Amino acid sequence: MRFRILSALCLLAVLATPASAQRYSDSALAEGFYRTVFGLEYATFSANARIVKRFIGPVRVYVDNRARRDRRARVERFVRQVNREVRGLDIAVASNPAQSNFTIYVVDRWQYERIIQDEIYNSTRTAAPGRCMVRVVTGPRGISRAQAVIVSDEGEFLFNRCLIEETLQGLGPLNDDSTLTDSVFNDSSQLAEFTLHDRFILNMLYHPDIRPGMDRQTVNNILSRVIADVRRWVR
Repeated sequence: MRFRILSALCLLAVLATPASAQRYSDSALAEGFYRTVFGLEYATFSANARIVKRFIGPVRVYVDNRARRDRRARVERFVRQVNREVRGLDIAVASNPAQSNFTIYVVDRWQYERIIQDEIYNSTRTAAPGRCMVRVVTGPRGISRAQAVIVSDEGEFLFNRCLIEETLQGLGPLNDDSTLTDSVFNDSSQLAEFTLHDRFILNMLYHPDIRPGMDRQTVNNILSRVIADVRRWVR
């Protein structure tokens, strides 16, 4: 089976003031879903931009801390938070890389390019732009592997922002959109938390009725029912 490789690089732009969290309308949630799940931040030419991308089985995260500062406890705490707050997603920390399908590398800036070239792409010709990145391998049966690279030594805001955005994007919502003011899936937002908006998006994506490979029209036929269901537990 041939897998397509998708990349999303977190290029943080000038920061804007985020809107406050609110109770979103069904149409706003649907629009947020379409803008993040359909599309790819840096590969809109790909056929995968037009279909749902998500894991269908357990996600096991191995935290590979290469940075001088040990950030494993913070990363593992966020993984546990995602597991608590997203129904339909079984995500947990793996103690052994051989047991994982999602690796999060925590690095210092000087290590960033080397890790991307040596560990992610196995090519010294690969460019390594951005302040952090995630790579997703996906096929007809959904995402099979994700790898994120998070920089530790350029401030707490950047570390937390990249940890949250790249981890969540590695689960499937790979597109960024500048209109999503309450989301980390917007490189101009000044957010470093798992927002209410993004909890809705992830719970919609991991609802049992949403499957890998669905196109927008197929999703559109069931999304109102999915949103109504998700509203029962996302607060």
